Amino acid sequence: MFFLIGDPSHLPAGTPVVEILAPEAAADAMGEGLPVLARDFGGPRVPGAAQPGHAPHVIDAIREAVALVQAGRAAALCTNPIHKKALKDGAGFAFPGHTEFLAHLAGVDDVAMMLACDALRVVPATIHIALEDVPKALTRERLETTIRITDAGLKAQGLARPRLAVAGLNPHAGEGGAMGRAEIEMIAPLLDDLRADGLEIAGPLPADTMFHPEARARYDVAICMYHDQALIPIKTLDFAHGVNVTLGLGFVRTSPDHGTAFDIAGTGKADPSSLIAALRMAREMAGR
Repeated sequence: MFFLIGDPSHLPAGTPVVEILAPEAAADAMGEGLPVLARDFGGPRVPGAAQPGHAPHVIDAIREAVALVQAGRAAALCTNPIHKKALKDGAGFAFPGHTEFLAHLAGVDDVAMMLACDALRVVPATIHIALEDVPKALTRERLETTIRITDAGLKAQGLARPRLAVAGLNPHAGEGGAMGRAEIEMIAPLLDDLRADGLEIAGPLPADTMFHPEARARYDVAICMYHDQALIPIKTLDFAHGVNVTLGLGFVRTSPDHGTAFDIAGTGKADPSSLIAALRMAREMAGR
């Protein structure tokens, strides 16, 4: 079972709602409607339009949800998409995205963003930065941290010895230095050190041959060097059911793998599959 933290008036008309005063009441309410810890967001929703006036309340709801999970009053956190510009305009939101804010609330310096579906798990070592900035941001320390967080996160999910596949930065993984030297000078030496430390790692591998079915059968997660190298394969394989999982927080957090989709808000065209998958994955991960 699950419950929502938010303004009940912002739900679609006709949604059966049961307002609850505490998470512990959600189980009994579930049979009658959606349990909601009701919070007044200070104004009506306008489908398809950013509303900066709601920003402080959205941020407070995220804070409250994290506090409930950390206190053991909820088993996991499943977040809905946020509109980052509206939060910045309305409340001075100082974080690049949801993940960075959650890391701040959890009191951790480093987390990893994993996108998962039945066919594939991927983790980008660099996330929401321009492609031209990736080589500078992709330090040995950053890549090692991402790999170690990913390995620990999969072990926490029940994989005793996760098989990690690491992509190269350059086409053909640099092709022996002909197309770049990041693989020779940094990535390969790091992976050798991590193997010596007991991690099961393949790579650096050419990204263009990592995602066909036979290749995917040889690893549990693909660690990629930048955003699109990781997200294009998974969104191509299963756009509707991808789930965003944050590793390294100290609690379970999942989210749909899509944005706010203002262009179809309120039209009845939105596909709930990714949110349903995120809720189910949160339950499964919390159960482990």
